[in-house]
This record gives sequence, structure tokens and C-alpha cells, in this order.
Amino acid sequence: MCKSWDSRGVSFQPETWAEVYRTLKPGAHLLAFGGTRTYHRIACAIEDAGFEIRDCIMWLYGTGFPKSLDIGKAIDKSVGAKRKVVGPNPYHRPSAISGINYECIYSGGNTGAINITAPASPEAKKWDGWGTALKPAWEPIIVARKPLVGTVAQNVLEYGVGGINIDGCRIPTTDALCGGAYSGGLCPNSAMRCTGEVGGKSSILEAGGPRLEKRDFVQPPGRWPANVILDEEAGQALDEQSGILKSGSRVAGEYKRLGGKDRYSAWEAGPMPEVKGNSGGASRFFYCAKTSPAERGEGNRHPTVKPIALMRYLVKLVTPPGGLVLDPFMGSGSTGIAVLAEGFLFQGIEQELEYFNLARQRIYNSLRKPVTQCEKAASCY
Repeated sequence: MCKSWDSRGVSFQPETWAEVYRTLKPGAHLLAFGGTRTYHRIACAIEDAGFEIRDCIMWLYGTGFPKSLDIGKAIDKSVGAKRKVVGPNPYHRPSAISGINYECIYSGGNTGAINITAPASPEAKKWDGWGTALKPAWEPIIVARKPLVGTVAQNVLEYGVGGINIDGCRIPTTDALCGGAYSGGLCPNSAMRCTGEVGGKSSILEAGGPRLEKRDFVQPPGRWPANVILDEEAGQALDEQSGILKSGSRVAGEYKRLGGKDRYSAWEAGPMPEVKGNSGGASRFFYCAKTSPAERGEGNRHPTVKPIALMRYLVKLVTPPGGLVLDPFMGSGSTGIAVLAEGFLFQGIEQELEYFNLARQRIYNSLRKPVTQCEKAASCY
């Protein structure tokens, strides 16, 4: 991105994450964004610092721009051939939009160029249309956790962290979620019972006790949060490809398993509850982080501003009530805005004074409080 801090590799160093590790309670979660080419280096550094890698969330978006080298242009440049302008580039993004040098980012590719030019040399004509990179459309979010002390139950009772807020981050839906693990009607027979809280918290079968009936079922508050997150454009593109999908439906008592037996055991299956199907695109199974151009704000030159809706979802996923969120790479402050909007405490660190002042301004604007500029980031809190 033509930024000196972007090439230092500080996120690849275990020492960086060891400092984060030191500040966290046992069981606390770490979420780290990375690039598709280098996130494995970040994951290795996080793991080497002592964290457990728990998962990797895939954030899909539809607004990425290819940072590709135009090979034909590069050949013409190398042989000193002058290219003829054939028209303006409809995909050009002027740097005035956010103060970013797009010509530098896109390395002479058509996305950043002002004009479309024709190959001038025979060699360039041969390689016209060839580049070096794909369009970025997803970003990995590494999910790590500081090791527990004892069991999960012991750790959350002692330190207040260690779990994921499943119910608080369920994906809203109008579908009837009364199949599979959520249905008392799937327990094999009256000699078995479904354990756990009613509403699908558990589908463990134990001997003894009555089978839950259809009337015992309570609709969960939404779909289980997945390790795939879409933005609005990505969700729209997915729905266009998938078309309208219908969820499963059946009438009460209908049974479709082979031989009338449960496929995992010899138990006879009890009557199945009625499920009314619903319809929609494939994106209904995933959370959509809607972005807003107004979020960036005037004068925000940071190249990787994250959607506030996405950050609110992520901090809510791993932060207990009243918890403190640390962002060691604060950037333009989107995490801080999200944390305070969710009612948590926030502590941010940023080495670039320009972005430090920008983050403070955006955070205080979200709180509608006055703020002054700082001459030294270390002097402002």
C-alpha cells in the first residue's frame, strides 16, 4: 500500500503477540485480520506466542480492487515503447476520494490507470490482458484463544472469559428451525430423552425419561453463527448465483429415513414434527456486514477502514458483558466505535500520529464529545 508501516512485518513477529498474550486473561479471545497471501505468517506468530488457533473466519466482500501488474504495459515500459491512449478508464478511482495513491497500489494495472492504452510493441501485444493478481474478495480473520486454566466451566467462572456468545450473535431468520438437533420429535423412542435446555441447546440422547414432544420445542433466536461473513454486495452476488432456495419442509409424522430406522442406531424413530419451509437466497445462512460510505468520513485517508457493523458483530462474539477490548493496531478507530456502541470498554494503541488523531476524532464523534488534536500520541488518552 506504499506505506512504510505496512512493510515492517510487525504482525509476523511472535514478540508482538507475546505482549498481547501477557495482557489477556486465560481464555480471552484474539481476532486478527490478515491478507490472503500472508495471514499464515500472522497465524504462526500468534501460535508461537502461546495462543491456540481456534478457527478462521472468512469475511467475503464485493468491493475489492485487483492490485495487479499489467504485463503488457510493463513490457512496453521496459523496451521504451510509447502506448497510444484509446479512451478513458471507466474503472479509474481518483486519489482525491480518500487521499490514497491508487496508481501506486495498482502498479500500473488498468484499475488504477486514468486512461486505457493500446499495446505498442509486438511483445506487449502477445501479453496484452495478462496480469499478476486476482481480485481480492475475502479477508481472513484469525480466531485464537489464550489457553484455559482447567476446564471451560472452571475458566469462565474464574476469569469471566473463554466462551463465544452464540445466542447473542445468531443470524436472524423467519425459517422454522425445528429440525435436526433442535427437534424433540427426533429422539428415537420413549426410552430415550433429549437432554439440555429446551430450544436446541443440546441434542444429546440419554436413556430413561420421556421423549420431548412437539409442544416442548422452542424456536431458537436465529441460526448458529458461522465462520463465513458476507458484506451486502457479496451476499447479493451469492443470491444471484444460488437463486431462490427453499428450506426443508414436511408434514407431521412423516418419516423418510431408510428402512424406518434411525440410520445411526437400531432404535425406531418417533413421529417427526411439522416443519414449514421458507425461501430466500443462500446469504440468509450468514451474517451480512453492511457497509456505508459515510462511515469513512471526510479526510479519512486510512487504506483499510473496516465496517463498523462488522466490528460490532465480532466484538460481541467474543466479549463478555462489561468486558475490555484491546486493539493494538487501532488504525482509524472503527473497533473503538464498535466496542463503545456495544457497551464494552475500549483501549486502543496506534503508532502513527495522523491515524491516532483520526481515530480519537471518529470515536469521540460517535460519542458526540469534543476532542482536541494531539502533538504526540503518547500524551493523549
